[in-house]
Amino acid sequence: MAAVNIYISFVRGTPVLIQIFIIYYVIAMAGPNVPAFATGVIALSLNTGGFMVEIFRGGLSAVPKGQYEAADALGMSRGKALKRIIFPQVFRLIMPQLTSEFINIIKASPMLSIISIVELTRAAQRLYKQTYEPIPFFIAIAVFYFIICAGLEIIVKKQEKKSSLIR
Repeated sequence: MAAVNIYISFVRGTPVLIQIFIIYYVIAMAGPNVPAFATGVIALSLNTGGFMVEIFRGGLSAVPKGQYEAADALGMSRGKALKRIIFPQVFRLIMPQLTSEFINIIKASPMLSIISIVELTRAAQRLYKQTYEPIPFFIAIAVFYFIICAGLEIIVKKQEKKSSLIR
């Protein structure tokens, strides 16, 4: 449990850019020839994992103790109670935080360009070095990121509205 707490504290207390560098160089020192893309996925996954653990922990602790007791009184197994009673409530509670975390990880992905991953930002850099006009390219990727993030928010809000109607 102490290792998990250290991991969460490290992820939440250090910049994602530093985490990307650490993962990239630790994997490189370990010996295997891991592609930069895989390293980037690992780095962003470890980063978002630390935040998501806390989001889920908060959601689980927000469910009233009486819900667990009621499931127990009905004779439900722990797994069945989690599946049918607890997790649906947790997901309704944590959906806004999960959405924010997904948006944060999307917006953190340009930092992977520092380890030679060609994503939107790196592609824009390459194009403006050929044309010497950076503004159109960076405006285009800003609009693209905005569309992705706004689209995700719209989808989640529709899902939240739909789930509130089901209750």
